[in-house]
Order: sequence, then C-alpha cells, then structure tokens
Amino acid sequence: MKSTFKILFYLKRNAIRKDGKMPIVTRVTVDGIIAQFNTKLEIQPNNWSVKTGKVIGHPSDSKQHNAQLEEIKASLHGIYHELQRKDNYVTAEKVKNEFLGISENHETLLSLYQKHNEDVKKLIGVSKSAGTYQKYEVTRRHLQKFMQLKYQINDISLKEIKHLFVTDFKIYLLTTAACNTNTTAKFMQFFKRIILIARNNGLIATDPFANYKIRLISVDRGYLTQEDVEKILKKEFAIKRLELVRDIFIFSCFTGLSYIDVKNLTNKEIRTSFDNNLWIMTKRQKTKVDSNILLLDVPKMIIEKYKGKSINEQVLPILSNQKMNAYLKEVGDLCEVDKELTFHLARHTFATTVTLSNGVPIESVSKMLGHKNLKTTQHYAKILDLKVSNDMQILREKFGNGNLLKIKKSAGR
Repeated sequence: MKSTFKILFYLKRNAIRKDGKMPIVTRVTVDGIIAQFNTKLEIQPNNWSVKTGKVIGHPSDSKQHNAQLEEIKASLHGIYHELQRKDNYVTAEKVKNEFLGISENHETLLSLYQKHNEDVKKLIGVSKSAGTYQKYEVTRRHLQKFMQLKYQINDISLKEIKHLFVTDFKIYLLTTAACNTNTTAKFMQFFKRIILIARNNGLIATDPFANYKIRLISVDRGYLTQEDVEKILKKEFAIKRLELVRDIFIFSCFTGLSYIDVKNLTNKEIRTSFDNNLWIMTKRQKTKVDSNILLLDVPKMIIEKYKGKSINEQVLPILSNQKMNAYLKEVGDLCEVDKELTFHLARHTFATTVTLSNGVPIESVSKMLGHKNLKTTQHYAKILDLKVSNDMQILREKFGNGNLLKIKKSAGR
C-alpha cells in the first residue's frame, strides 16, 4: 500500500564524546512511525548544519562525510522502493533492519493462499472435493483482482491486512464482482480461513476479521411440484440426448443425489438390503457421509433402461455438469416448466415434494441426503401448505365427534 517516506540526519547532542564530537544519527520515517540508527560518523557540533542536514567546515572532512551520508540516503531509498515492489509491507523498522543486514521476512497473502490451495488440490478425492478446491481458487483470483484495482498492488503482506482491507474486499465482491449477498459471504468465509491459518502459524498477531460478522441470508430454495415432475416424466423427446438428460434429472429427483454423486455411482453401490429391496448405499463425495436410499420404481426403471450403456461400472452414462445444466434448460422449456432446471433443483425436489410432503420424517430425509445434521436438511426442505393441511386434518379427526369435550352453555356462569 502507498506510504510516506522520509530520511533525516541529525546530531545526537546528549551523547557527546570525550573529544567533544557527537554522533550523526539517521532517522527513517514511514507513515509517521520512526526508526533510527547510528551512522558511525562523529563530528564537532559546530561543523553541522541543522538546516541542510550536512557537514560543514573543512572541505576535506565535510566532503567525505557528506558523501557517506548520501550513500546511506541512496541505499535507504533503494531498500524502501524494493520493499514496496516485493511485498508491499513497508515500515520504518523494516527499512532500518534491511539496511543493517537484519533480515525480516513477511509472508504475503497470495503466496500463503497459493501454498494452501496446492495442499487442498493434493487432497482431492481424499478429504477434499474438486468443488472445494475450485472455490478457494476463485476466492484467490478475486483477491488478486481486488488488490490490483483498489491498491494497484499484486500482493500484500499478511501483517498489513487490516479491518478496512476486509470490508473493502466485501464491497468489491458486492459491486465490481457483482456477487449476491450469500456468494459474497461464502467468499469471505474462504478468505477468513486463510487468515485463521496465518494466525495459527504466528504469521499475524491480530485478526483483521475481529468485529466482522459473516452473515448468510435465508433463501427460498426452488423445487418442483408433483405436477411439474409429472410433466417432465410424461414428455416424449425426439432428441436422445435430451431424453438422457431428462432421465438422469428425474433419477436425482427420486434419489436426492447430487450431480457428482450420480456421476460416481457404481453398480456395486446398488445392493439388496435387509428388507430384500434394492438400495443405493454410497458416501457423499462432498461430506464423506453415508447416504442410503431405498430405490423407488422410477429410478429402478431408469437404471434398467441404461444398463450396460455406461463405462467403468457407472450406473448411468452421465454428461459433464456444464452440459447437463445447459441441456436441462432445453428440457424445462420443452416441458413448459417455469422454473430453471438444475441438479440442485432435483435434490431440493427430492427433499420437499417426493419425501417430506408425502409424510417421510425429516430425520429419514436427512439420512438419505447424507447430511451431518438436521439444520442442513431444513435449508433444503419446505413444509408445503398441502402437507400442513393434511396433518391438521388428521389432528381434527382425532379431536372430532365423540372425542370432543362437551361444552355446556351456561348463561350467567
């Protein structure tokens, strides 16, 4: 970041030597903060010009001393500009230490981020998903663009990151990057994790996220109604690729599996269980949590339809996520469904329309979705008005007729 830089030479008058000479001291000031050190030069006080900050008097002595002072000044200027270019973290103390040969290393934000992301990449398929790695990478690129735009720098020392940097980055995400509130909050969470790593490793002493709250707002997650699902199920497609995409989407609607979990689903994960029914028994790639789902008739038929048409023991011949979502838009248009079809929508539909609205307890839905807690499931699931109506109808029947208490009308009582 930009800073002010000044160099001043002066006599240390309270350190007079036995011969009457006084040491010349260098004062370095960066952003109003001072660091100083002895130049190892000593002169008589009457040979010093306070106004010019130079040695006066005998030409031979003054010329030699002033040349040394100029060398010190030039060297300090060089160190200051090099520090600005290298890691953008410049303090008076650091300039002084570099001049005196006392090295002081400062880890920078993007260099730490790069190291972290490389470690995450190595763990893909072990304890991290490709999606998590991608989110860290996108956050890193946003930070890089933000610093170039806001501060005209390519990186920043971790020790230079203050609360204002954090809030400025948030504003950049919401405005220049045109991210919505929740996407911004997610990027801030990924940024904060890097800062936490820096703190845990002693790279920074104070937390720039102190007193900063990351808030996710509750969003109305989309889902398909039973009528929507039936429209898509009954539609006949002239184009085979659209038929395939429709079938895989419906498979997700009736199993709750995400795109990556459908893609990775293998024949050995379709098993006959304790009840002699076919189940999907797998682990979610994102969380590594078990996800056991009883196969209903519709997904059974889809599995049978594509039997032998996949490679590497995969259950279904799935396309790339990008192509799937692109073709799903066509499917939605042809089926005259007014919602944008995506794999996330299918998962929400399973949670809402297929299971909860048909009386499946939320605990069972949570287990099938592979969630670690019910709170996550509640974000996906909606309690439909129809379900509420049916539940209250059951309650009314329990308290109806002979079960009702007789309330006697008694005037004046």
